[in-house]
Amino acid sequence: MLELERLRGDLDAEGLSSWASELQPLLAERIADTAHGKLREWRDALDSLPSMQRQAAELGSAAIGAPDLKLNHDQQSATRDALLRLLPWRKGPFDIGGVVIDAEWRSNLKWDRVRAAISPLKDRLVLDVGSGNGYYALRMRGQGARMVIGIDPTLLYVVQYRAIASFIEPQPVHVLPLRLHDLPAQMRAFDTVFSMGVLYHQRSPLTHLQQLRDALKPGGELVLETLVLPNEEACARTPENRYARMRNVWLLPSIAELTVWLARSGYIDITLADVTATTVDEQRSTRWMPFESLHAALDPEDPTRTVEGWPAPRRAILVATSPARSGSSSRT
Repeated sequence: MLELERLRGDLDAEGLSSWASELQPLLAERIADTAHGKLREWRDALDSLPSMQRQAAELGSAAIGAPDLKLNHDQQSATRDALLRLLPWRKGPFDIGGVVIDAEWRSNLKWDRVRAAISPLKDRLVLDVGSGNGYYALRMRGQGARMVIGIDPTLLYVVQYRAIASFIEPQPVHVLPLRLHDLPAQMRAFDTVFSMGVLYHQRSPLTHLQQLRDALKPGGELVLETLVLPNEEACARTPENRYARMRNVWLLPSIAELTVWLARSGYIDITLADVTATTVDEQRSTRWMPFESLHAALDPEDPTRTVEGWPAPRRAILVATSPARSGSSSRT
């Protein structure tokens, strides 16, 4: 299911050959049939996809994938049926020969905001933490990244990426069933590291920020996108039970507090690039994600609040730099 030989070759080209040997036993364990009760079902869905010659990838438009792939009616039907067996699709859209995956998130909207904020990705080695099904990793490659390593512990998302990748020409993009702490410690390897929609799921957000810093080369760039509170003062709050119907939200900071966390974690040149309220136009239920989405998480009488009474979701994008040497100071 994973293209391990191509991964090894791409890591060798980056001078990271030891990584492949270190990660291979863990990757084999993560994709074993016993790793998830539905993995065999998902493998069957992959196997039922039509066998086609891989096409040039479209990585620059909103719906990425292989829109020019020529599928006849039966092939389109088989492709749609197989991909629907991999529900839910959280990130997208994708277009596979006219089969458009209208995911829960219109991820192209977030990508447009992120792309405007970051340093050019051309020829950069990139780590995408919490990559999901690889939508953003492929967009990063479309912006010229030399190689993108995406990591996400949710095995379904790795399978979804393999489904999309089976239709397009091989890319130096790998979505692996790993967590950040599974990677070699103190890597100092990546030019750019993305953490989007991950921080608020961490029980220890400062540990996460420090691990991201340790993955960056000196002078490398962190791109952090996360939920924030609207408070102007430095503060953070922990939901007692749920936030926007999510159980695994551990700590919500204000932007001022988030800036303090970044500085305390050793980053410099900390810049707030964007703050945007999430709307039901950007995150919603679809055929490809037919379960409850943002609409169900908002107070029907006051959509500026969640059903639990918290401020409705708003997301900030901050960019920061790993210091080239010790003793550097932050600039906010």
